[in-house]
Amino acid sequence: MKYKRILLKLSGESLMGDKQYGIDNTRVVQYAREIKAVFDAGVEIAIVVGGGNIFRGLSAEKSGMERAQADYMGMLATVINCMALQNALETIGTPTRLQSAIKMEQICEPFIRRRAMRHLEIGRIVIFGAGTGNPYFTTDTAASLRAIEIKADVVLKGTRVDGIYTADPEKDPTAQKYEEISFQEVYAKGLNVMDMTAITLCQENKLPIIVFDMNKPGNFMKIANGEAIGTLVR
Repeated sequence: MKYKRILLKLSGESLMGDKQYGIDNTRVVQYAREIKAVFDAGVEIAIVVGGGNIFRGLSAEKSGMERAQADYMGMLATVINCMALQNALETIGTPTRLQSAIKMEQICEPFIRRRAMRHLEIGRIVIFGAGTGNPYFTTDTAASLRAIEIKADVVLKGTRVDGIYTADPEKDPTAQKYEEISFQEVYAKGLNVMDMTAITLCQENKLPIIVFDMNKPGNFMKIANGEAIGTLVR
């Protein structure tokens, strides 16, 4: 395996599958099997999940809700997604621990960096919920931050498309895919990879990002093996 420790970022929308809202358990189980295969190959895996399939703070703010309150609601939505993924992983025999940036003792551990790293070392998948625990920060930023904290080798952003394009490939058929791109090019071209806070954290800490299609079976394993899947940002 090319990577010893991976931070996988999944969007909340990716858990919807073909639904318009909420969680598609078939898709969650599919992801769990893909993750288990890489885990069983000896890779340490931490996961950050978004909450946009249930509640999106920015959208709520546009409709008149106070931003900080909306963001906290979004953080709680991520924990629901994390619990669903944890259940799917444990159902197929994969040991996990869920840590939340907001204390919820009845359902998960609080985020403690050294404890998270210990879980990884002794063979558990760690799922990080509730973003950074602070409003005004996205789960992309949470993924970058947690990856740096646990000394991950790479951030893998699983999406519905197979990489970064010059334009939205779902809207523009002439969009060209980047095989590799620098952090500076992402800034200069205003590409929608992650929000700029997340990109800056990765750039300053020399942490590469790979954007790939998580919905295609086997892609996660191929990346863990070092195959050139998706788009590499470094």
